[in-house]
This record gives sequence, structure tokens and C-alpha cells, in this order.
Amino acid sequence: MPTDPAAPQEKAPSRNFIQQIIDADRAAEKNEGRVHTRFPPEPNGYLHIGHAKSICLNYGLAREYGGKFNLRFDDTNPAKEEQEYVDSILDDLHWLGADWEDRLFFASDYFDQLHQWAVQLIKAGKAYVCDLDADQMREYRGTLTAPGKESPFRDRSVDENLDLFARMKTGEFPDGSRILRAKIDMASPNINLRDPVMFRIKRAHHHRTGDKWCIYPSYDFTHGQSDSLEGITHSICTLEFENHRPLYDWFCEALEIHHPQQIEFARLNLTYTVMSKRKLLQLVTEKHVAGWDDPRMLTLRGLRRRGYTSESICAFCERIGVSKVNSTIDMAWLEDAIREDLNERAPRALGVLRPLKVVLTNIPEGETLEMSAPNHPQKPELGTRTVPLSREIFIEQDDFMEQAPKKFFRLKPSGEVRLRAAGIIRCDEVVKDASGQIVKLHCTFDPDSSRKVKGTIHWVSAAHALSAEVRLFDHLFSCENPDDVPEGGTFLDNINPNSLEILTNAKLEPSLANAEPGSHFQFERSGYFFVDPTDSKPGRPVFNRTATLRDTWAKMKK
Repeated sequence: MPTDPAAPQEKAPSRNFIQQIIDADRAAEKNEGRVHTRFPPEPNGYLHIGHAKSICLNYGLAREYGGKFNLRFDDTNPAKEEQEYVDSILDDLHWLGADWEDRLFFASDYFDQLHQWAVQLIKAGKAYVCDLDADQMREYRGTLTAPGKESPFRDRSVDENLDLFARMKTGEFPDGSRILRAKIDMASPNINLRDPVMFRIKRAHHHRTGDKWCIYPSYDFTHGQSDSLEGITHSICTLEFENHRPLYDWFCEALEIHHPQQIEFARLNLTYTVMSKRKLLQLVTEKHVAGWDDPRMLTLRGLRRRGYTSESICAFCERIGVSKVNSTIDMAWLEDAIREDLNERAPRALGVLRPLKVVLTNIPEGETLEMSAPNHPQKPELGTRTVPLSREIFIEQDDFMEQAPKKFFRLKPSGEVRLRAAGIIRCDEVVKDASGQIVKLHCTFDPDSSRKVKGTIHWVSAAHALSAEVRLFDHLFSCENPDDVPEGGTFLDNINPNSLEILTNAKLEPSLANAEPGSHFQFERSGYFFVDPTDSKPGRPVFNRTATLRDTWAKMKK
């Protein structure tokens, strides 16, 4: 059907620069129009929110273009790699929704082929065995402004290099005593092209190949060739690898193999956190956090345990987009994504975090009233639940103020406030202990909720309340940039000592006693909470606050 030119046209969504590159490649029938991407994590730690951006981008592009997506572990450094990390990465990718079908690979799958290619480059006079030690390598490498110096071993004959490399492989030489280097250009302005390392001697047990190898390929010699072997068309990586692209290209061209296109995008940086795996590992090993799944960590395991959903993380990654310019995203964007998601899916419940007892003096002792409360105010199809109301209830301490300012619309002496899903109460008396601390309030209950009062508060029946542990989280670091420290300091100096508050006597409505681990709730007026899947026990759920409510966050920011 032809389009009416007078009708308002829906604006097409803008295409990011990577989509524009792929669109142009397909239009030119490059790679026969194929789109094949991959995610290549190192199994030396748990994935974090930055990896989620790369996963969503690579998998999303493959899905958008009807292409293929690979998962490949870059397991070239056995000293730092563990099967635990492999298992966690597989689980996290499944949780995010990425599907690599039958295309799970490891760089170690290609060690034999990489060795053969190294021999090929030696025979072509494009690689040589070098005896310089680490300090000498740094000296010979040069600087950003000064060219490097050629190794005295650079002109070894092909036969000598083949012999030495074969003896490196059989374990004849000590670790670190010799390396295989590409012969490129020691005067290149790009330091990565100054005869980079291809293979090192390292006696370390590999989690997959065992003790078969005592030489291991470098990342730069592995990455492009692995992409080539798998038929990758677009090798998408973060911006710090932009200066490695000429080397990526050089190896593919020197070996005359399929040449994927490397495209770089800006990595994800968030306020109040660190993204370095080394720093995350330090936080764990030095016990600044409880583990990789500590809900204050921006690892995917930590976010999952805090109650973040895969949908919210994918929506966040989509929202922030893809750029070629490094920038830092405010943490509020991530928190807004989970609020938006949980606002739709989380059933409502009543929970009082810091309880203050209220006696409703006109309700007889032992009498219980049943109140009907909606499970979701915007979704009547989710039904209602019955909430008990008795003579004694708990309200939040902050919902009462004895010397209240004019615009305090919660409970105050002689003031009235509405109870959520119940009637109206009026404060008649404030009861204090010998030290002057308020211990309870005496109020009158009016079941007629049709009268207009300005404030509404939440509550829980004291006789029926579930006492539970609730964990409140703040930023792990006290400043937006944890690396912003004076000379001699470290990012650890900026750890927030108040990043975790544990409330052991929160009072919750009784229906939450059987809340399943891994389920979400909105505690009305308090935030979104998640039943901790690790520490909860039958009948004794532990709740992690995933995020505050939007209006609460705004007040905090103000």
C-alpha cells in the first residue's frame, strides 16, 4: 500500500557508526553479505557491566542481521585462568540471553595451528627468536617519541630460528629466557609494531591442554588469527585496541588468511565504580567485599544477586548507545533502567524497615481486620491480597515527626495520615521512655478512607509481622571517580565505609514469609527488593534492596 505523503512519518531510529559500517559492507557484498561476530573473554575473572555492553552489542548485531555469534575464550595465559571463571562466564552469558548455539570455542583449540603459522612466518623471514630479557626489551623498545633499537638477535638465520623455536617448544630453555618475535619495524611510530612478542616460554598447567605446552602465544598473535579461523567478519572491540589494529592487520596479511575487519568502540565507564579486572580481583582477594557476587560489585554476578534483571541491563546498554568517544556514564542511568523494569514486573508489598510501634486504641485487643490491597496498582489483572490490621502496627520512624515543619505531610501530634490500603489514623499521644526517646504512639483508627488527607504511609500489623533481615546498599566508592586520589594513594582509599547497612529487625507483611529466593517485590514507598538467592532459608527470606524508588533517589541526589 503506498504511503500517504501528507501523513506524519515515524522517524527511523538513528544508526550507530558500527551499524553504518556493516550496512555499507553488506551493500558492497563484502564477505558475501555475511555478519559474524564474537565475544572473546579471558577466563581470568568474572564478567562485569562493561562486558555486558560488549555482549549485547556483538550478539545484538548478529541477531539484527540474521548472522552468527561465537563465544570464544581467550585462554592464552594459563597462570591466571581457572575453570571457575569459564563456568561463571558461560552462566552469565546464558542469563543475559546470548545464544552462541554450537559455536563455543577456545583459543587453546588453535594452539597447534598458531604454532604452525609461527613456523610459517619464521620460514618467510618475518619472525625470529630473541634472547633479550624483560629489562632489555623495555630498553630496546623505545618510547612514544623515540624509535626502538633492533635486537642483536634480529638477523639470525631462518634455520637457527627454526631450531631455537623447536627447542623452546620441547622445553629445553628456562621460562622467560627466549621469546619469538615478529620482524616488523623497530622505528614504527606505533609501538605495537616494534617487533611484538608472538610466543613466550611459560611452564604453567593449562585448564584445558594440561601440560602439553610450555610455550604460549601472545594475545596479539592469537586474536586476529582466531577470528580468521572462525570466519568472523567484524571483530568488534573496545577503543584501547585501536592502536593494535595495524598489528591485527599485519598478521592476517603476512599469513595470507581470511582478514576480518576490526572496529573499535568506547568502553563503558560508570561513576562510583571500577572496571579493571585487576582491581575487582583485588577487592575480592583482600576481602573488601564478600566475593565476586557481592551486590555492591558491578560484576554481573553482583548485579544478579542484587536483583538486577537481564532485561534491565540489556535496556541500559541499548539506551547508552555506542560511541567512538570515551566518556563516563552516571550510575543513575543504570539504576533508572532497573526501576523501569521492576516497576512493571514487581508485585507490591508492605515493609517497614525501621519500625515504630503504633497502638490503635479504638481497635479491641485480639481483633484482626482484613484489608484488601492490590498486588500491582497499574495491573488489576494481577489481583489483590489480604493484609491483616490489628490493634498494634508498625510504621517507619521517619514517618512521624514530633516537631514537624508546615509541609510535613506524614504523621505528627494531632495530625492525620492515611494508611496504605486501609483507613485513616490520628495521633493522640506520644509515649517516651525515661531517656526521652519515642517508643510508641497512641492513635485513633478511622476505617472511612473517603476523607481527604494529604499524607499516605505504609504499615505492618505487629501481631502478624514477619521479622526479616534487609540489606541496603549504597555505592561501593564514595566518589564518582575512585581513581581520583592524591599521590601515593590508591582507589581503595575511596571505598565507601557506609556502602552496606544490614537491618536485622525489619517488619514485613506476613505473605512474604514464603517469598521464593530470586523473586522481586516493591516495598511500597521504600524501593525494589530481591529475595537473596544465597542466604535466604525456607520461611526466613533475606531481602536485598535493588534500587530506591525514583522519588526517593531524587531526594537523595538533591
